Amino acid sequence: MKTKSAAKAWVVSADMGYGHHRAVYPLRGIAEGEVITVGVNDATSPKERRLWRRTLGIYDLFSRARSIPVIGKPVFGILDRLLRIPSFYPLRDLSKSTFQVNLLESYVKKGLCSGMLEKIRTKRLPLVTSFYAPAIAADKYGMEKVFCIICDADLNRVWVARNPYESRIEYCAPCATAVQRLKEYGVPHERIFLTGFPLPLELLGGRDLRVLKADLGRRLRFLDPDNRFWQLHGVNVEHFLGASNCNQRSKRKLTIMYSVGGAGAQREIGRRIALSLRTRIRKQEVKLILSAGVREPVREFYEGVKREVHAGDDSLQVLFGETPDTYFEAFNNALHDTDILWTKPSELSFYCGLGIPIVMAPAIGSQEKFNQRWLWEIDAAFRQLNPDYTDQWLFDRLQKGDLAEAAWSGFLKARKLGTYNIMEIVETGQMSRETSPVLR
Repeated sequence: MKTKSAAKAWVVSADMGYGHHRAVYPLRGIAEGEVITVGVNDATSPKERRLWRRTLGIYDLFSRARSIPVIGKPVFGILDRLLRIPSFYPLRDLSKSTFQVNLLESYVKKGLCSGMLEKIRTKRLPLVTSFYAPAIAADKYGMEKVFCIICDADLNRVWVARNPYESRIEYCAPCATAVQRLKEYGVPHERIFLTGFPLPLELLGGRDLRVLKADLGRRLRFLDPDNRFWQLHGVNVEHFLGASNCNQRSKRKLTIMYSVGGAGAQREIGRRIALSLRTRIRKQEVKLILSAGVREPVREFYEGVKREVHAGDDSLQVLFGETPDTYFEAFNNALHDTDILWTKPSELSFYCGLGIPIVMAPAIGSQEKFNQRWLWEIDAAFRQLNPDYTDQWLFDRLQKGDLAEAAWSGFLKARKLGTYNIMEIVETGQMSRETSPVLR
């Protein structure tokens, strides 16, 4: 479902994992032409391509480093220090520039984002980006309307310009923690919008959340087989979802999705889950979706797992896309009937707002640790236990109603209207405020 809006904007992403692509995917309908991926489809010069390869190479190494024998942990530690987010408390002034900020500015001076800047100069439109470098570059070269989407619950100082008080970048934050951090980095409060993360419109169904409520009504039945959650919360659920959505029945199976990150670093966890659940899978008691993303080696690995388990498409599905857009389309379609989302605490943490409980794989990097903490604070997720015994501990949680509790908590406490809010800001410069705990 593409966004329909009278406003148009330059919509810009970066090829650094799925997070930045996923954040702008719901906004592709307001994009002038196609979504711009810096360093890929923005008339980048050979010199700039070399700069991007250097930047992306560091990111890819960071994502994969921990799995490298012997040297992995030390390399990861060095890179993690560069991207480290300081402790949240005590609250203090963190507006002073850092090494990372200065390095980014030097790269921009050398031509980083120059291809994008050349392209967007052809038409005077707002810029909406999910990555800090295009926002910093556009602001530095005088662009007036620059909107930067924060993709995590907390962020490094590099997301904010060297002189935050002089910058004109406006930020769309997914949660209150990110808002407070931006203020610590020196961003004036009038340039920060608490929008929520931009979720797929096809999973919302409008500002009234028609589709989301129907999906969640069905999901809660699968997440509470012993009726423990419904006995406690049935009245509230019916109030917020509507009676018709609470009385649905479906013949499908309990469905678990394991989603691997963009670098494919944790793909082995998916295999361990599948092997633990193979008896339930073969008996058609549960469906497992192994989400491989766009990397062919990960898809081939999971196809091998499928053969190892001796499962058919109706009980073990490998989800893959040739491009990020085709992958996100398939991923979002599968989420309608997904009951449990198992993933590292990346940008997918904010999908708890769809009423899907999150099982958290180990965090990779400082920002994911903060996402993990945010999920715990709103009671929307659980840390994974040993994947080899998934068939035991996960179903213990299920029978106790704990997963239904997490789904409901995420739905009530996480913001869901980020896509609509960002569209409104781009068009009007303002954002409507909602008092309902659901319609935010």
